[in-house]
Amino acid sequence: MRATLIIRDRRILVDGAIIEVVIWQVPTPVPPATHDLKYRLFYGRDGERIVGFDNERGKGDHKHVLGVESPYSFTTLAQLLDDFEAEIVAIRGEAI
Repeated sequence: MRATLIIRDRRILVDGAIIEVVIWQVPTPVPPATHDLKYRLFYGRDGERIVGFDNERGKGDHKHVLGVESPYSFTTLAQLLDDFEAEIVAIRGEAI
């Protein structure tokens, strides 16, 4: 089985900020993750990442918020998207 694109979405907000979500279903987990998704979620402006969630080989699931990287406990795709949006809303102080 090859990787299958599940979501590819890019939005540019009124203030010029960009939200980009790319999620793939992969045939085998990306170590050390145990789930079958490879993802990259980005929120930023003027070339700067403000919020990011991703999983990469060797690092596993993690997030970046205002320049600080920390582990992320992946549970479901829906929760990942909710958590990403919640981080953006917390920083912006408004719904997106």
